Amino acid sequence: MSHPDRLARGSQYIAATALVLVVVMLALNTAAWFFPALGAVDGGMGLSFSLSHRILGMEGLELAGLAWWQQLGAALISAIPLLAMAYGLLHLRSLFQQYACGNYFAHSAYGHMEKIGRAIAVWVVLDFASEPVLSYWVTMLKPIGHRVITLSLEPSVFLALFVAACVVVIARILLRASDLHVENQQFV
Repeated sequence: MSHPDRLARGSQYIAATALVLVVVMLALNTAAWFFPALGAVDGGMGLSFSLSHRILGMEGLELAGLAWWQQLGAALISAIPLLAMAYGLLHLRSLFQQYACGNYFAHSAYGHMEKIGRAIAVWVVLDFASEPVLSYWVTMLKPIGHRVITLSLEPSVFLALFVAACVVVIARILLRASDLHVENQQFV
């Protein structure tokens, strides 16, 4: 098998995996709110997402004690940052679909790459902003003095923002490479 064939096949696998990740992460996040055993470490599957895990791990919070509409609202609120990540993954899918077709210097590849970086940054900001809303949402029916608003900042946030900035810069480099490729094609 030649190198371009392996590269095209690898790109197709990544594109397909990105689509699967979008569906799976949104479905599992929702399931974690309605089926607490999925997130339980003891006797469960231990599946969790960062924001949902932080909230579900709050002391004194019984998921079974939440009304169905609170669980639904919590699933929707916790899905907001994941939708930003899904947007980025869909652009990653489009980017690798282009690569699978051999379009390495397509001008649109820059746009996909930049949107991936921006989606990572938006995901981090939305995750940070959604936590206080979600923590209040799940404790709003508790008596005054037992309601909670949490806010956390983890080291991984700074790493994710750095990666987002790097991806955007790489996208700009890709744009310049695309422009140079077009110029070189004009001379040939």
